[in-house]
Amino acid sequence: MATPARALLTPAQATAEALGGAKLLGRIVRTGDDLTALIRQGLPAASVRGLAGRLALDHRAAAQAFGIAPRTFSRRLSSRSRLTPAESDRAARLARVFTIAVATIGDEAKAVTWLRSENRALRGARPLDQLDTDPGAIGVEDVLGRIAYGGYS
Repeated sequence: MATPARALLTPAQATAEALGGAKLLGRIVRTGDDLTALIRQGLPAASVRGLAGRLALDHRAAAQAFGIAPRTFSRRLSSRSRLTPAESDRAARLARVFTIAVATIGDEAKAVTWLRSENRALRGARPLDQLDTDPGAIGVEDVLGRIAYGGYS
């Protein structure tokens, strides 16, 4: 997210880029409606592989983060199938928060470290572990907003 061109992306475009972009997703995402349609269709399983790598997640941790049983995750990746809409929603949520963290912190490696570290503002929980639910993601986004504006975090 360090390049100026990426700073001009909409949240939907940034999320799509974190999921592999048009090449992996099979279409260009310009709006939230485009992303919503893609999530409802089911993301290609391969789209989460790159995000897992950027988040420094091994196979088991990636499967857990995306809410998929490890064997099912392996099968989906090897068969080039699609995630379910619920799994796709969770993957998009992870990608969205990841892009917000990178934009806020300004460095991808530091953002990943922040996402994987216990956080006092989240009562000692790791931000990454809060992303399994929408209220958890909102809490993480709130902390990132406080960091961006110099508040308690």
